Amino acid sequence: MIDYSDIPEDVNVHTIAFYNTENLFDIFDDEKKHDNDFLPRADKRWTAKRYKNKLRKLGYTISNIGRKENGKHPAIIGLAEVENAKVLQDLITSKHLENCNYNYVHYNSKDERGIDVALLYDATVFTVETSEKFALELYNDAGLPDYTRDILLVSGELAGNKIHVIVNHWSSRREGERETEHKRMAGSNKVGEIISNLKLNDPDAKILIIGDFNDDPSSTSIKRLVSGFDLFNPMGNLRSFTRGTSKHKRQWFLFDQIFVTKNFLETSEKSLHLEKINIFDADFLKVANGKYKGSPFRTYVGKRYQGGYSDHFPVYAVLRNRD
Repeated sequence: MIDYSDIPEDVNVHTIAFYNTENLFDIFDDEKKHDNDFLPRADKRWTAKRYKNKLRKLGYTISNIGRKENGKHPAIIGLAEVENAKVLQDLITSKHLENCNYNYVHYNSKDERGIDVALLYDATVFTVETSEKFALELYNDAGLPDYTRDILLVSGELAGNKIHVIVNHWSSRREGERETEHKRMAGSNKVGEIISNLKLNDPDAKILIIGDFNDDPSSTSIKRLVSGFDLFNPMGNLRSFTRGTSKHKRQWFLFDQIFVTKNFLETSEKSLHLEKINIFDADFLKVANGKYKGSPFRTYVGKRYQGGYSDHFPVYAVLRNRD
């Protein structure tokens, strides 16, 4: 584990993070969702003990994101793969988060796997003004609706600055990268629409786009969004052959990203500006030994319980307020 207790709290620095939690399901059957794998009597044996262990580990991780830079827990955390409001309530009241003043924004989506995105926020530093969900209209080969996660927009005030946070979990590559690319392009287009509407109301809107995009910074869906809306995405500089946020067949990917409108690069007085973006890949989040050493320490590998944290590393942005 890590110890950042000697780092003083900096009230002018705030962390914005994103974390794919890897199937944060409760242990109860919901007939409206495909949660049968995550029940006590299922093959995965998703018991109360395992659920509480995961909550504790996720809470410990979240509480330490950005602490090295500012001595405190994140102000805002976008989450992916959460089942419902109950798991969010259980998470913010778990051991390592119960004193962090977290609240959450969450809407149920029609995702076929029964997972949603959400936003946690420290209510003492971020004030939510509005929130809205945006569904993607996708269809399968038979012309039937192909439901996926909604995109979440939360607007509010952080350190005297109005900001907008767009939380994403775009469609996976499970059926193949090219075969599913159109789904992620649909996600890219929808985010573009959201940005356009925000800028229509306020040309100088400060917007953070965070999420698991299931595409890398070099992918068309990301590049077109960044260039088309004059955004800044430094995430490409973080990816290498030995580093990323998720790993598949011994190859690193940087699907989890944070990018921003360029007014976050301004350093004028009282301006909340971007100081740093990084992957939170502390050693405790990694497999310690064996052929998968250094990979994310997962909760499950297939149906085999590992007892880890997640199959993704979180990412985070450090924002400084020049007051």
